[in-house]
Amino acid sequence: MTINTLNAYPTPADFALTPAEIQQALGLIVQRQVDYADLYFQRRTQESWQVENGIVRPTGFSQDQGTGVRAVSGEKTAFSFTNDTALPALLNAARTVREISRHGQTATVPRLASVPSPHAEPLYPALSPLSSWNEAQKHALLAGIDRQARQRDPRVKEVTAQLSASSEAVIIARHDGRLAVDYRPLVNLSISVVVEQFGRRESGFSGGGRRLDYGFFSPQRVTGWINSAVGQALNNLDADPAPAGTFSVVLGAGSPGILLHEAIGHGLEGDFNRKGTSAFSGLLGERVAAPGITVVDDGTLATRRGSLHTDDEGTPTQSTTLIENGILRGYLQDSLNARLMNTAPTGNARRASYASLPLPRMTNTHMLAGDRPPEEIIASVRQGIYAASFGGGQVDISSGKYVFSTTAAWLIENGKITRPIKGATLIGHGPEALLHVAMVGNDPALDEGNIVCSKEGQTLPVSVGQPTLRIDNMTVGGSQ
Repeated sequence: MTINTLNAYPTPADFALTPAEIQQALGLIVQRQVDYADLYFQRRTQESWQVENGIVRPTGFSQDQGTGVRAVSGEKTAFSFTNDTALPALLNAARTVREISRHGQTATVPRLASVPSPHAEPLYPALSPLSSWNEAQKHALLAGIDRQARQRDPRVKEVTAQLSASSEAVIIARHDGRLAVDYRPLVNLSISVVVEQFGRRESGFSGGGRRLDYGFFSPQRVTGWINSAVGQALNNLDADPAPAGTFSVVLGAGSPGILLHEAIGHGLEGDFNRKGTSAFSGLLGERVAAPGITVVDDGTLATRRGSLHTDDEGTPTQSTTLIENGILRGYLQDSLNARLMNTAPTGNARRASYASLPLPRMTNTHMLAGDRPPEEIIASVRQGIYAASFGGGQVDISSGKYVFSTTAAWLIENGKITRPIKGATLIGHGPEALLHVAMVGNDPALDEGNIVCSKEGQTLPVSVGQPTLRIDNMTVGGSQ
């Protein structure tokens, strides 16, 4: 794998500023009484390529930079942003946000200083992935995906693949003198195929990505994704309508963790719990899942999509235990909600860009391993459903109710995976589902790297994961 590292991390000079000028802007804010203030500088460069109907073409290139300026007083937040990072614009934004606070005790900003990283090794390299391959290499990758997918089976009629990369330079300066910097690379490849037989058309999807450069897309890895997408589509051609009723459902390892992310993870974010709008509000220390279930959010997993050296408030990321052996142990916190809940930030403040406010968000959320081999879990089910991947879903945070549709599922009959089915939807209640987990596999896995998470209009990369799980008494909405 080729990694083109940059020579240094971003500095104020990259935004045509000096440390003294940044400190001057922060000083304007803290002339009023505030609980927290920060400046968030970001420069992002991104590109995308696509193959469709055998034609390879670039589909986008953009560069953007700017600064978000924020002041927090009590529960109130004032926020301003500008794409002009010059000092006059920065000072004007600082004057605007300080109006949130009353006159009172003033403060001074300590001299800005970088805080040593708690991570023993970098979680990902400081690089710009866009230049790691030339145009010919990007073209060859996409053209090869189209050719290989069509060669896989004559029923493949359409192939679409999208290749993208982005590079972000980030600087966060805070009122307490903390200065955090980061380069954040990200690459992604998504592959979609459509197959047709006797007038029936079905689709399949696969792909992945990491915080690396284009060298992550090795021939072996890409071939595996092509086979997965084509195989999923062909299975759907042969699939029977899904039955409806109450079943034991076995969730495969890896990407089915999206159900955990949506049905449980969002309900453990600090803002929902501070406001009392989550189904998990007020349940710290109580049993919310079956014994043997431990769920963590870990922003320190090397090269994973949700990983960051520092969150978007300059707090180092960490591994946070949310559920331990079935007991609720914690929530995901940014600085505002942590302060108001009298606890510590967990490094989960994230924002989509300098023009967005940070919110408590997940990074890489996954369930730890149990002690059962996956073959034993499947063999334990007389009649049920095996779900290997999911498509869309809906979750109500306050009630915990969810609905998820499967994209790859099979019947389990007498302890064996048999016929593929389509149209199955899983319907349930997040906390209740966790209490009905009967068996936890010893095969934990994370998704391949194609998951995005949306909250309040902000979309961010994350990772999900779990071992094989058996959940009893799950309601399945079928298509027959």
